[in-house]
Amino acid sequence: MKITQLLKQKKPFVSLEFFPPKDKSAWPGFFDEVNRLAPANPLFVSVTYGAGGGTQAHTLEIVSRMKKEHGLEPMAHLTCVGASEKNIRTFLDGLVDSGVENVLALRGDPPRGQTDFVPDSDQFRHASDLAAFIRAEYPTLCIGVAAYPEVHPQAESAEKDLEYLGLKIRSGGDFVVTQLFFDNSLYFSFVEKAKARGIDVPMLPGVLPVVSLAGAKRMLTFCGASMPPDYLRALEEADASGDGAAVAECGVAYATRQSRELIAGGAPGVHLYTLNKAEACLKIIGGLGL
Repeated sequence: MKITQLLKQKKPFVSLEFFPPKDKSAWPGFFDEVNRLAPANPLFVSVTYGAGGGTQAHTLEIVSRMKKEHGLEPMAHLTCVGASEKNIRTFLDGLVDSGVENVLALRGDPPRGQTDFVPDSDQFRHASDLAAFIRAEYPTLCIGVAAYPEVHPQAESAEKDLEYLGLKIRSGGDFVVTQLFFDNSLYFSFVEKAKARGIDVPMLPGVLPVVSLAGAKRMLTFCGASMPPDYLRALEEADASGDGAAVAECGVAYATRQSRELIAGGAPGVHLYTLNKAEACLKIIGGLGL
């Protein structure tokens, strides 16, 4: 079912994001975590793929299995990195053949070792190009696009970033999934600014349960998000104790409060970054009563 249809049926909700393991030998453990989370009844599950599209075939196989074998409603990520019309069509045809109805259209990050994004095709330079192509050629698919509450790291300005989000919606985007953030005021301010520009589609907030301080810091370096000083201090104190479980406990407690406040403030639900680990997300979902 299309995510736009699901959003009308269930609020508040939790959705989940996974990444495909590069090595297929890790797939049994990956699907064990998926099975642990399936009873939580997520609204949908999204699956990324690596820079350069290196695991694109894995993404297609995983979303197909999630739908057919696990009863989950999947959304596949698709980027402009390494894109050609032939490759894009092959991927989208595979989604349709598998009964997958949702795709997240992204520009994508530069391949590993590169600092700047260099388009591989004049046809697919931006996420808006990808969204427009999908809307025109695969009109039955539901299209998500991304947004950055703290402004895309490469955007000229916050205003230009919002202008471009509007273009992605006009090009075919049906809803928005935000990059992770830790300060809810950033999300609510962003939603209001978007609405003032006529962008009034569902805006799904991305929430990261921090279970490793080092891992969280790595993510912050490439996504441009910031962490409130008090929260960072609490995580550093937990990390300094040498007890890895203390960091996860702090991170889960914060993500639970953050999610609860987002929903209370009017967000339609929360999109949790699972990092392919079920435990933290199950605790958050339990704490939300969902």
